[in-house]
Amino acid sequence: MKEVFDNANERMNKTLNALEKEYGTIRAGRANPAVLDKITVDYYGTPTPIPQLASVSVSEARMLVIQPWDNSLLGAVGKAIQASDIGINPQNDGRVIRLTFPPLTEDRRREIVKDIKKYEEEAKVAVRSVRRDCIEKLKAKKKASEITEDDLKSGEERLQQITDKFVKMISDVSAQKEKEIMEI
Repeated sequence: MKEVFDNANERMNKTLNALEKEYGTIRAGRANPAVLDKITVDYYGTPTPIPQLASVSVSEARMLVIQPWDNSLLGAVGKAIQASDIGINPQNDGRVIRLTFPPLTEDRRREIVKDIKKYEEEAKVAVRSVRRDCIEKLKAKKKASEITEDDLKSGEERLQQITDKFVKMISDVSAQKEKEIMEI
């Protein structure tokens, strides 16, 4: 039974980590290099994330500076940023690309909070799905007479406790991100 609980913990933790990573890519009005993690540039025929082919630094609170290691990539990096959904026009001075993040409007903040809530709900659904899978494994063990009815009941209760813990952690992470967005 221990392997079922370990599996549940591991999979729920991965869900929480994925949510935190997703929240890191949300543009919150201040410069955050994580917004570039999903943007890829065609580098010798291979789609490569910007952080793997350039130095990305925060020069001011709302400005990112991208300096490709190969200057011939400046145009391609600029085009990839324009084609992405981050909504910022890159400024290319021939050596570096600057991204200036505008301050967030109240409407944009509300849109971001809606996205945060959507990601939160998806993460909670994923955690509950893990719980359901693990309960099915316990029921299969009961059917194969590997565990007793009491073991099944206590296992389901333990899985519910683990699920509740992760749902609360997801809610806390989401509330923190929401607060961060609304305070900027």
